[in-house]
Amino acid sequence: MNKNRREFLKTAATGAALIGSSAAVDKLAFAAADQHTPAGKSRVVVAHDPQLHGPDGRLDDKRAQALLDRAIASWTGRDNPVEAWKHIVPVGKVIGLKINGLGGKGIATHAVLTLAICERLQQAGVKPSQIVIFEQRTHFLDACGFQHVDNPGGIRTLSSEIYGYEPQPSSYGSATIRLAKALTLCDMVIGLPILKDHSGAGVTFAMKNMYGVVDRPQDLHATNCNPAVADLNCIPAIRQKVRFTIGDAMTSVYDGGPGFHPERLWRPNALIVGEDRVAIDHTAWQMIERKRAEAGMPTLEAVGRPPRYIATAADEAHKLGVNDPQRIHLMEV
Repeated sequence: MNKNRREFLKTAATGAALIGSSAAVDKLAFAAADQHTPAGKSRVVVAHDPQLHGPDGRLDDKRAQALLDRAIASWTGRDNPVEAWKHIVPVGKVIGLKINGLGGKGIATHAVLTLAICERLQQAGVKPSQIVIFEQRTHFLDACGFQHVDNPGGIRTLSSEIYGYEPQPSSYGSATIRLAKALTLCDMVIGLPILKDHSGAGVTFAMKNMYGVVDRPQDLHATNCNPAVADLNCIPAIRQKVRFTIGDAMTSVYDGGPGFHPERLWRPNALIVGEDRVAIDHTAWQMIERKRAEAGMPTLEAVGRPPRYIATAADEAHKLGVNDPQRIHLMEV
């Protein structure tokens, strides 16, 4: 973790990183954005900034913050970033940020995005002690720019291999696992996946990011992770707590994932935002397919790994969201 990140977390522990808001929001309120979404449709925002990475390939931190603000403002229908966040998160509750560092430092949730979200959360009235950043393993956490720090007085950055799992398993369909205690201590979780091709599932993004909140994700990979991804997301604690996704599509790999393959590196320079995890994954899938076609590569169906779990998650047995493009209100900003 670099000096700036250490200093941010140190000051956040005392609440000095930001001037907090006194908002009295005690439940999610998505009505403002709903006014701009056709009835019966799920809203997904894809915010782009072609100049997000400089000529040297480095991510511009200020532009990343501005991109986050634009994505959240577009989704909520509120121009002021702090007011926008007040319509996403409840005050007085523990907010978790599930990042993803499985692919290593080259293809992990960007720390600048995670810290920008922490900043806006505090401005919206969430106390530092009510923010939990977590990942499954210590080296995954490290790949995202953090270390395991269990400081109850400030922002916690937790590795589940240290913090632990619930003693009793949870089940739904094909999924029987133990949940990470970092997940269960949260009242609401925001998923921060990174957009990647996946060697088995085809695509890994919003729903498959939840493989990082269980003790044995290796048990959930049969038959291209279908129906396991959908079943896992139907486990009540995951279904009910994971209420929003801010998908990191600033950098991606369109083949060879979920690990880092620089020869397949791609910079979509985007964030994908919404509360319907199925609609978000369908949108992410189409982005990867377009990139593969542009690169002269076959479709995921053609190479034997279509992300069928997306349709499964939308079916009558799961009802996790919608995958019909006619029912997705896609906003590209």
